[in-house]
Amino acid sequence: MAKYDEIIEFIFQNNYVSGATRVRFNREELASACDSLGIDRIKNLGDIPYSFRFRKELSDLIKKTAPENSEWIIIGSGVGLYEFRLASPAKIAPSNNRQRVKIPDATPEIVKKYAPGTDEQALLAKVRYNRMVDVFSGLTCYSIQNHLRTTVKDIGQIEIDEIYLGVSKKGAHYVIPCQAKSPGDRFGIVQVMQDIEFCKQRYPNALCKPMALQFLSEYDLAILELAVEDDGEVFRLSVVDERHYQLTSKDGISDNEIISYCQQE
Repeated sequence: MAKYDEIIEFIFQNNYVSGATRVRFNREELASACDSLGIDRIKNLGDIPYSFRFRKELSDLIKKTAPENSEWIIIGSGVGLYEFRLASPAKIAPSNNRQRVKIPDATPEIVKKYAPGTDEQALLAKVRYNRMVDVFSGLTCYSIQNHLRTTVKDIGQIEIDEIYLGVSKKGAHYVIPCQAKSPGDRFGIVQVMQDIEFCKQRYPNALCKPMALQFLSEYDLAILELAVEDDGEVFRLSVVDERHYQLTSKDGISDNEIISYCQQE
């Protein structure tokens, strides 16, 4: 078992009480766990919970204590403060039965040449050049920042892949935090929660619409609008809207397809 797994399991076992829906711990406990387990003190203690929030799976010993259809997640609850919380589900993926709407590909050829493939950077570039957030949301949107790293009150350090601001035809303002994933990855509730909280604090007068972006192939992508509900015990991740798109040449869209899209308006 890797060091991080040993430490986080030790922390959970020390604090968990049967039936609990919240398990709190702090940075000092991470240091104490290293000493108790005989592990050299981890230099960046915050990287331990961060890893399980976004990269690593919790151990089976921790997972089996969660009620049926629920999973444990780790959230930040302040600077150096953390909580295990229950979520249902903790992660979500695009569905596999959606129509792929064809969109004329406006990605510059030079960008296609030097940013091929299906990684997150290529995805964000194609979404930006093709105004896919505008198309999906029906808003006029503008990218204002990408790969934002900042600290949010009561959560701690966060990172957002890209942020758009949008305006509706009635003049309402929207803030749209986006998380981008490569094919096969799933979207996590922890990132959606922290994106929402960041927007509340930074843009209190704008409506928040968290979005998830994912390549299905090099020219096919899914966009989901997500929401989080909290009943006091379990966080619930849900899909508000989901659309799939295919970026294609002008000759790749037939007249019949254009007519069918018009009929759906």
